[in-house]
Amino acid sequence: MTKIIIDAENEVVGRMGSYVAKELLKGNEVMIVNSEKAIISGNKDDIAGKLRKTRKKGGYSMKGPLISKMPDRLLKRMIRGMLPWETQRGRTVYRNLKCYVGNKTNEKAKKLNIQLPRKYITIKQMIDLL
Repeated sequence: MTKIIIDAENEVVGRMGSYVAKELLKGNEVMIVNSEKAIISGNKDDIAGKLRKTRKKGGYSMKGPLISKMPDRLLKRMIRGMLPWETQRGRTVYRNLKCYVGNKTNEKAKKLNIQLPRKYITIKQMIDLL
């Protein structure tokens, strides 16, 4: 099992998440730093509106989908959607994923070379709009 450190700054969440999910299923341990700087492509108002609408579903506060306002937990939850969560294997490899706000390590983090979209919003900006 190898340890992979990924810097999420200016990385598209979907593309980075699919890469991370594959590495987890291969048996590697993945650590993501700067998770608040990861970006979601699309119009800012549409993305924030969908998240607000999803958070308001369900009625009183104890019901409905629980979406975290912490960037590291939100990113981890997005990546969980790309894993086979219903199986024992998916739940086991999910434990090998660590997400951090800021850079907690002194080691060199890997950057994925993904082109930046024209319209995007960072996870931190999205959470601030809630």
